[in-house]
Amino acid sequence: MHKMAPSRPFRRPPSQTVPPTGPGRLVLLNKPFQVLTQFTAEDGKRTLADVLAAHPSADRLAGCYPAGRLDYDSEGLLLLTSHGPWQARIAHPRHKLVKTYWAQVEGVISEDALQQLRDGVRLKDGPARAVAAEALASPELPPRDPPVRYRTMIPTSWLSLSLDEGRNRQVRRMTAAVGFPTLRLVRVAIGPWTLDGLAPGDWREVPASEAAAVLGR
Repeated sequence: MHKMAPSRPFRRPPSQTVPPTGPGRLVLLNKPFQVLTQFTAEDGKRTLADVLAAHPSADRLAGCYPAGRLDYDSEGLLLLTSHGPWQARIAHPRHKLVKTYWAQVEGVISEDALQQLRDGVRLKDGPARAVAAEALASPELPPRDPPVRYRTMIPTSWLSLSLDEGRNRQVRRMTAAVGFPTLRLVRVAIGPWTLDGLAPGDWREVPASEAAAVLGR
C-alpha cells in the first residue's frame, strides 16, 4: 500500500516506461471527496493527478486509467487499470460486477424503504433495483473534508446498497426516490476488492494473477 507524502508535481510518464505485469495492471485507489475521476484539469477542481502527486511512487501507475467512474462528491474505491479488456469488464453493466456503497441518508431508513430499493424503484432513465439493501450501524470512516452539513432537528442513518450496474448518480437518485436523500456516499467494494487498509488518497496494486482470476485475460 502506498501512503501520501508531501505534494510534488505529477506528470504522467509514457506508459512504455513501466514493463507490463501479466496481461495488465490493476490498482485499488481510495478516491477522496471532491476529486474528479480523471487526470485532466477541469474548472479548477482536483483530479486524480492531484491525488497521485502526493505519492513518491506514483510514476508506477503510468498507463493506468480509471475503470468506471465515481462522482466528484462521492468517496471510496476506484479501480485503475492498464488493460482495456479489464476496463470493459469492470465498467460495463453486462458483466454484473457488483459494487457496494455505504450511504448516509437524511432520516432514519425504514425497512419499507429498504424493501422498495430491493424490489426496484423507477428513475427518469428507467427502473433500478438493488442487489442488496440493508440498514447499517454508523461505520468507522475517516472524517470527510469538508464535513457533511447536518440539519439540527433531523436525524441521519446509514445503509449498505449493492448494485450490478452504474448509472449516473444512481445511488443518490434511488435513495431520494424512497424519501431518504443521500448526504454522504462511500463506495466500499467492487467485486471481491474492498477499501480495507486504504486511507483516502492511498492505493495498492492487485497481483496480476488475482486480477486475472476475477476479470479474465
